[in-house]
Amino acid sequence: MSDLPKPLSGMRVIELAHIMAGPLCGMMLADMGAEVIKVEKIDGGDDARRMVPPQVGDESAAFLMMNRNKRGVALDLKSDDGRAILKDLLKNADCVIENFRHDTMERLGLSYDELTAINPGLIYVEISGYGRTGPYRERAGFDLVAQGASGLMSITGPGQDDGPVKVGAPVTDITAGILAAMGAAAAYAGKQKTGLGTRVDTSLFEAGITHTYWQSAIALATGQSPTALGSAHPLNAPYQAFPTADGYINIGAANQRNWLRLLDVIGAPELNEDPRFASNADRMAHLEALVGVLNGYFRTQTSEVWLDLLDQAGVPAGPILSIGEMLEHPQAIARDMVVETAHEHLGPVKGLGMAVKFHGTETVKSKPPPTHGQHSRDVLSELGYSDNQIEALFTRGVIHAS
Repeated sequence: MSDLPKPLSGMRVIELAHIMAGPLCGMMLADMGAEVIKVEKIDGGDDARRMVPPQVGDESAAFLMMNRNKRGVALDLKSDDGRAILKDLLKNADCVIENFRHDTMERLGLSYDELTAINPGLIYVEISGYGRTGPYRERAGFDLVAQGASGLMSITGPGQDDGPVKVGAPVTDITAGILAAMGAAAAYAGKQKTGLGTRVDTSLFEAGITHTYWQSAIALATGQSPTALGSAHPLNAPYQAFPTADGYINIGAANQRNWLRLLDVIGAPELNEDPRFASNADRMAHLEALVGVLNGYFRTQTSEVWLDLLDQAGVPAGPILSIGEMLEHPQAIARDMVVETAHEHLGPVKGLGMAVKFHGTETVKSKPPPTHGQHSRDVLSELGYSDNQIEALFTRGVIHAS
């Protein structure tokens, strides 16, 4: 069977975003087949270029991670000529992505109303700290701040008396990028039916809230806000990390069938007769006692032994890997979660692969992230600018071309 095109082939995206959430949105769309042109500022480009160390050669590893499969243009959007070039780019684009602070696009003359007046089919994707409406719409947003405001830091960490703890990954930035990509793809599907674009608005604040489904269910049902439980689950037990003779493992014996299987593995079927542990509700009510009893069993064997026994019994369980171990794990490799691009200056550059697979689609080798202004001349030439016009714009500092 011949390969099918990638699902977003034919979609043209102009990315005005920087750092993480917006560039992640652009990269996801690019991975799914969209043509993405990244527009950076003249002075140094995307701020992620200066998030060092570490570096790969003379490029920021953070920038390289977020920006594969894009072409790069550098424009002075504070100049009339720079804005005119951007509008030329947007006239035939399907989507624009921005994650600037409140009213930046309006001050530049690039608001939703102004851009859709020249391109009614434009999908206008906005990623902000708190969204473009509501009392916090003008506030800046960063992952740490959003994790606190969304409630995530109240349910993360070893316990409520240990102080607030953020999720180790910038989870609101990442999730906002995913939500924005989902919204852009949905809007593009709608455009195929109507020919019209729309405004897609998401935020780090809302991205954090989406991770609180279970805890919000508890709070809405009981009026009580759940607190941090370490690795434990707020609704099911046993479902957490347990110490072994040489480390820790995660065990997800969250339903009655897996609970009984777990008891067979550890050789303690009598625990099901203990009224404290007979049902999930009982186990949650006596979680501390349950964990204390199970810890005694799991400390008697190594992680490898327990994981083998649990796997044979069909009990969901797994190791707790470092990032380095995860990147080398055979399942991560088999799922193409570590990909390599051939950078023209740096040689092979590795990054994280796409977590959504489309079976039967064409296999296209990923393109490396652009250098600052790498494709400025090519893109302007495609827009109809002559060599003399491009050179004049370069000389006046309207564009940067590497």
